[in-house]
Amino acid sequence: MNQPRKIALGIVVLAAAAVLFLVFLPDEEGVCTPDSPSVILITLDTTRADRLGCYGYPNPLTPEIDKVAEEGIRFDLAIAQAAVTPVSHASILTGLYPFQHGLRVLHGSSCYRLEEGIPTLATTLRKEGWNTAAFVSSFPVSEYFGLQHGFDIFDTGLEGSVEEKMRISPDGKANWAVDRNQRRADLTTDQAIGWIKENRDPFFMWLHFFDPHDGTITPPKKEWMPYMTGADTSNQKDLQRRMYDAEVAYMDRQLGRLFKCLRETGLYDRTMIIITNDHGEGLGDHDWWFHRILYQEQIRMPLIFRLPGDQGGRVIPDMVRSIDIMPTVLEQLGVKPPPMTGKSLMGLIRGEQEQPRTAYADALIRLDDNRPSHAKDIYNDLMYCVIKGPWKLIHRRFNPEHSELYRLDQDPLEKNNVIDQFPDKRKELFEFLDQPGIMIEKLIPSKYDSEQSQRLKELGY
Repeated sequence: MNQPRKIALGIVVLAAAAVLFLVFLPDEEGVCTPDSPSVILITLDTTRADRLGCYGYPNPLTPEIDKVAEEGIRFDLAIAQAAVTPVSHASILTGLYPFQHGLRVLHGSSCYRLEEGIPTLATTLRKEGWNTAAFVSSFPVSEYFGLQHGFDIFDTGLEGSVEEKMRISPDGKANWAVDRNQRRADLTTDQAIGWIKENRDPFFMWLHFFDPHDGTITPPKKEWMPYMTGADTSNQKDLQRRMYDAEVAYMDRQLGRLFKCLRETGLYDRTMIIITNDHGEGLGDHDWWFHRILYQEQIRMPLIFRLPGDQGGRVIPDMVRSIDIMPTVLEQLGVKPPPMTGKSLMGLIRGEQEQPRTAYADALIRLDDNRPSHAKDIYNDLMYCVIKGPWKLIHRRFNPEHSELYRLDQDPLEKNNVIDQFPDKRKELFEFLDQPGIMIEKLIPSKYDSEQSQRLKELGY
């Protein structure tokens, strides 16, 4: 073959190869376009649903949230998958139960970090072309727990290495300096607003507030003083409840600043807004002040969706779960979801009839090196919860005689344990828990967590 013919044949072969390459090349472009809506996921840490006006609280704490509820869709009974901050957020961000995503405790020999390979709402939307940013307010949602995956910007406001935040005492108990490892809602909102003004392209933002978690960082005095009017200064619990209300109200005011920014930039009606929590707070109910256990005041979530172009103003009574948030967002955006257990809520939003969902939550206090000192007796246990229809089972792994069964439609405050009266119902709900991998008795270190433990050891922990 002469040289010109060789060159011509080579050109043909290269051209054919190029055509085949283009035909079979995977589509690298995501579904996001300049007209795609932005998404803001707002998680209000430690905020009970019954402290919001739209959920029936008589004190006017949350006018901004209540307005979004009026404009959107409010789910009356949403269930968190844990009452521990990083565990619950991992379920929100992955659409998976804790026994599936693997983040199960605040600290332990393992299972305290979301591994990088697990798809999240952020990794999925970034792959599809959305800009991603998170503005969070405390250590329990920091990189230490692997919740940063998929975010182009991950702003915690914390100084120093996240590995240095968790201190291990000689007796093996893990603690973190709460007051030095959180910031107030106004500071987080400042960062979020600044980023929004500089980023007009479709984005996914996670905004997290921490204020009601504790009283170490409070609103400005002029903000909380009105809530103390008429307080019994000798009643410490009354003062704490009033401060809790003040902190919820202060978060709502900061959300008002965010929503004003969205309106001024023309983004409000082109943004999907989701408002929820990670868990609630005991506030003395069931003789428990904080969170981590599984009564309704702790695992019931506010859940509000405001969808662009939707008339809203609807309340959906069906029980739903935190794992349903991610698939709902993806369906609304037209994004193919990764494998997950959660199920989109768009059918319910459209008014379709669906089979009732089953909800699961757990509280592995006995395995958590950061467990509260007041977790004694029946609460220092491994607790597992299943809700199906009106029935709710709380199973205690090491104190089964103290397990509980409630009929929530007749006993929403969980005052009357009827477990001895309905053994068949207990057995039915327990069958869900009896699946492999759900009820564990120890944490099995993975390679990933072993590496993290070595890093902590090198730091002197």
